[in-house]
Amino acid sequence: MILSSGLVQPEGPTALADGRWLCVEGGDRGTVTLLSPDGGERRVIAQTGRPNGLAIDRQGLIWVAESKRPALLRVTLAGAVEVAATHCDGAAFLFPNDLCLGPDRAVYFTDSGVHIDSFAPGGRIRADFNSVNYDGRVFRFDPQSGRVQRLDAGLKFANGIAFGPDGDLYVSETLTGNIYRYASLGEGRFGARTCFGNVIDPAGPAGWRGPDGMAFAADGRLYVAVFGQQDVTVLGVDGVVVRRLRTMGRLPTNCVFPHSGESRLYVTEYELGQIEVHHTETGGLPLFA
Repeated sequence: MILSSGLVQPEGPTALADGRWLCVEGGDRGTVTLLSPDGGERRVIAQTGRPNGLAIDRQGLIWVAESKRPALLRVTLAGAVEVAATHCDGAAFLFPNDLCLGPDRAVYFTDSGVHIDSFAPGGRIRADFNSVNYDGRVFRFDPQSGRVQRLDAGLKFANGIAFGPDGDLYVSETLTGNIYRYASLGEGRFGARTCFGNVIDPAGPAGWRGPDGMAFAADGRLYVAVFGQQDVTVLGVDGVVVRRLRTMGRLPTNCVFPHSGESRLYVTEYELGQIEVHHTETGGLPLFA
């Protein structure tokens, strides 16, 4: 089943409480896009450049990871765009990629650690991507103080990010296929990076592929969109692969469960420019707002 088609490089699917959807579109659109509940109607909220990740808080503010002019943005449903942050401790962001809201109301986001024009000149991923010097980072942004804190660095293309039912923070590393866990120590503090699992299928295709966005189900399983592998890989609570949901297109980018609690997963997909709907065994873990 397809919720919406005709999108350009969609990412960041986000369900609103009233049944509508938000996503971002890349390519020559570069927009934050609002979709009707059935996906048939589309309206541009704002054009930001090349938005990548998206989340909405309880005040209705849309947080966007912008990669063209690297920044964390604050966007309203009325279309107002404000730059929230562009650097941490004097170091400019390179490729803000994905984000989520935490239990402390802070915004957590990844930076893939390479500028988009260096990684994919002309919109095409370099053939020698393995030789690129990545410095993927994980950040915490406090909306009250405006402070940006670096939680980790040195990842090989940091990508998806989500909080688990245990309150720990999970981050995907595209180049290795690893999903990392950072144990919560409370008050926005976390332990060292540990490997939770890996989503690479040894029988999968060659080329650029690896974990992108991800979402937790209510039963604690982690659903990971694996770009270039044409699947959403499901990891059990022990980090072991339990299932692979095959997507229609080869390039799934992110996934989310709806607010309604229905057992469906909504997946954004680059190649065909659509949001796919897949049946699951349970609904999603409620997201922090």
